[in-house]
Amino acid sequence: MNRGLWTWPSDPQGQKRMLRSVSDSPHIMAALQGVVKSKEGMSNSELDELLADNSNWMTLWVVRQLLALGFIEYRVDFFGGPAKYAATDLGRNVLLAITGQPAPQAQPSSLPPLQAKPTVPGAQPQPTTSGTTVKAVPAVKA
Repeated sequence: MNRGLWTWPSDPQGQKRMLRSVSDSPHIMAALQGVVKSKEGMSNSELDELLADNSNWMTLWVVRQLLALGFIEYRVDFFGGPAKYAATDLGRNVLLAITGQPAPQAQPSSLPPLQAKPTVPGAQPQPTTSGTTVKAVPAVKA
């Protein structure tokens, strides 16, 4: 079942309507901006503080909407830390579309760059996330 009030639509017109609905809600926008800007994610109590309306019900409602839309995901810490909500790529792209400002990278830059997938021989070099280029790898014939 991929239909409902808080489901990310597949058609462009539906997406525009959903973006308007999200941008019209000050609570959802505040929570989405906070989660996207946070490098480590935000816990329930941090989101409650961010919304600053002293209503756990409102925090629960906002989190449910953002999870249902796929803008955030729930990450559990198996070593005793609090579980946190982290932004997804869709959430970052939606925030960019609404505000027009790119979101800060949530991933630390100390990670090694992603490797390009093997391509067809003679293909053009493909850029990676670090800004360097990787030359195409020729296919091996078996």
